[in-house]
Amino acid sequence: MTVRPILLWPDPRLSQPCGPADPARIDALVTDLFETMYDAPGRGLAAPQIGVLDRVFVMDAGWKDGEMTPLACIDPEIVEMSPDTAKGPEGCLSIPGVTAQVARPVRVRMAFTDLAGSRQERLFTGAEAIVAQHEYDHLEGRVHFDRLSPQDAEALKSDYRALA
Repeated sequence: MTVRPILLWPDPRLSQPCGPADPARIDALVTDLFETMYDAPGRGLAAPQIGVLDRVFVMDAGWKDGEMTPLACIDPEIVEMSPDTAKGPEGCLSIPGVTAQVARPVRVRMAFTDLAGSRQERLFTGAEAIVAQHEYDHLEGRVHFDRLSPQDAEALKSDYRALA
């Protein structure tokens, strides 16, 4: 159980789609992801952010404001998205110091495998929907810059480079 270094953009591993989770390392990977996420402190963390290109992410959207509700999603798939969207601020542990205004569906249904090996399906709304979609994007090789217009993305990338 280790707090792992978080890769920073533009590390090329953050732009690579992930392959299926490796069952032989899933328990240790999820433990490391949670320890790293809480230490950072973040609300979600995907495996590629610590250099592991497996389709795994962890999240706990509300722990900073109240009760801890950790969730590990292994080999997730988005099965449904609401047509309604909302735009809001998103930060990223791999792009520290830069917040982007990102439009996302307000509800998303995901299917995933839990740590016990059972296939689950869950509807995410509110902050959980944002976190789940943000982390899912990492598994697809996307960061929040990729959800912006080219002009907005370039402006934020310039801001980020200026911070480095």
